[in-house]
Amino acid sequence: MTLLSVASTLILAGCDRSQHLSFKGIDVGGASYARDFELLNPHGTKHTLSDFKGKAVLIFFGFTQCPDVCPTALSRAAEVKQMLGEDAAHLQVIFVTVDPERDTPEVLQAYTSAFDSSFLGLYSSLEGTAETAKEFKVFYKKVPTGASYTMDHTALSYVFDPEGKLRVVLRHEQTAEDFAADIRQVLLKR
Repeated sequence: MTLLSVASTLILAGCDRSQHLSFKGIDVGGASYARDFELLNPHGTKHTLSDFKGKAVLIFFGFTQCPDVCPTALSRAAEVKQMLGEDAAHLQVIFVTVDPERDTPEVLQAYTSAFDSSFLGLYSSLEGTAETAKEFKVFYKKVPTGASYTMDHTALSYVFDPEGKLRVVLRHEQTAEDFAADIRQVLLKR
């Protein structure tokens, strides 16, 4: 191998590495799940992932009567938007309810707006919720609590790049700084 071919190989290898992103969350690039959804916003308008092309999308599944995990996730998302500065305009935060029986469109709208007016709450029928959760590999289960119930559910956040591809899954225990760092990397694709 000549010196020129060795140098060319090293340069090309370096170019390939520069395309690889290093996430603080779980890198799921190329995942064969969480490919799309078909859900309604509080006004009854249908949304799919392609509606948000050109933006990074952060999706969290939960329910409005959640005592701690869900409000923490949405508070952190609001903090992340502030940390992103001007790039915040290129992030759409979506909250998908796993409790469509109680999370009526009005309740969902009030809940997400309390954290940030740009956050979008989405819902479906019980069957549609189950289909979406299955596509995203989200666990949820109704748990009786006396005369009412609560919901156990997956506490992960899914981040899609501006092309609509799932790139990273963030754990609930990660910081807003971790979320913002990974979302900034995803936004480099726009």
